[in-house]
Amino acid sequence: MGRGRGVRILSADWVLPVESPPLENGAVAIGDDGRIVAVGSADELGEGERFTDAVILPGFVNAHSHLEYAVYTGFGDGLSFGPWIAVHVERKQRIGIEEMEAIARLGALECLRSGITTVGDASFAGAAATACDELGLRGIVYLEVFGRDESALERFHEIRARVTPALSDRVSLGVSPHAPYTCTLEVYRACAELELPTITHLAESEDETRYLLSGEGPWQDFAELLVPPLRSTGIRGLAEAGLLGPHLVAAHCVQADAEEIALLAAHDVAVAHCPRSNAQLGCGVAPLRDLLDAGVRVGIATDSPASTPSFDMFDEMRAALFAARAREQRPDALSAAEALELATLGGARALRMDDEVGSLAPGKQADLTVLSFAGSPLLPWEDPVTAVVLGGTPERVLATLVSGTTRYERGSDTCHELSAAARHARARLLSRVSP
Repeated sequence: MGRGRGVRILSADWVLPVESPPLENGAVAIGDDGRIVAVGSADELGEGERFTDAVILPGFVNAHSHLEYAVYTGFGDGLSFGPWIAVHVERKQRIGIEEMEAIARLGALECLRSGITTVGDASFAGAAATACDELGLRGIVYLEVFGRDESALERFHEIRARVTPALSDRVSLGVSPHAPYTCTLEVYRACAELELPTITHLAESEDETRYLLSGEGPWQDFAELLVPPLRSTGIRGLAEAGLLGPHLVAAHCVQADAEEIALLAAHDVAVAHCPRSNAQLGCGVAPLRDLLDAGVRVGIATDSPASTPSFDMFDEMRAALFAARAREQRPDALSAAEALELATLGGARALRMDDEVGSLAPGKQADLTVLSFAGSPLLPWEDPVTAVVLGGTPERVLATLVSGTTRYERGSDTCHELSAAARHARARLLSRVSP
């Protein structure tokens, strides 16, 4: 097949479809509708735009992010989980929607720079919707909800009305009842009645579990920010209330025990696994192997730079790999191929978008990343999948495409402008000047 009218062809040393074996001297043909026409050898499809010493892979699917916190790195570092949250709640009140949008734009660009093409973003102010729309990132923007009764949804509807112009086939809406310690079951139920994709934080820390079970522990000191304790863990409490289901993504699940993992599997709840955030906040190592073996849909996610240094999905894959092997004390606990799948197709499955993204296959959206290994010690190739997982970095990303359109290209000047606006917003976060 040669390059036909309206077909763009990209080829490289390797193409990694994820759902099928790696293709040496592979190529991807993209139609003018932004969908993949064919995946095969460059000999068959033509070389088109050729990338030497490079790999073409599906765009990463970041199952849990917070674009609006792209410049929060380092705030409250070393504090225990509760006081750390309090720091971020207080600082967030220092800026307005314009600053939040500036930060979210940088977050969207940093995702694209890391090869991320789709996000499941928990958004406090809705700024992530505008950022995804403007930067060309695909995503579900879950508007966050906090509160004790259905009046908590009033803020959701206000933000929904404001961000509706940014919604499209590429950017869709979801809802995020934040966590069982900031939302009552009544609020979770009201969110479920919206019949939107939903994400929440569950079983993240031991202090959370202690508070939910008894109201005791370190979180007593800021109980005014929380709802009354469930007297149950979050997973069990939502299960007993009939609020678990395939519409739900649970971020973290670090403290989930065997019974709770069985509940997640039985109700087809997906999990966004955030190993770097879990480690940096001292929450522990999630039972990834147990979740996978139970049949839970799992995607790797970066969380936010408030609790993770960056939106670097390559670092996140390595953290998932190392943490799984350390927890299980065996090197086959997670393979490089499994890590790559979790960061692509796994995230797509978690967000129930795997019919559209997450792998390179005819008919799917042409969301892909071109990764160079020129000049690296990983050449000549032994295994391109291992090279991507162990040696990939944002600096090696040559281009990121969403629906066949190049949304990031190495060397672009866009970063400087967005970084300057976001730095100004960070300065406001560090000051005590009200917006």
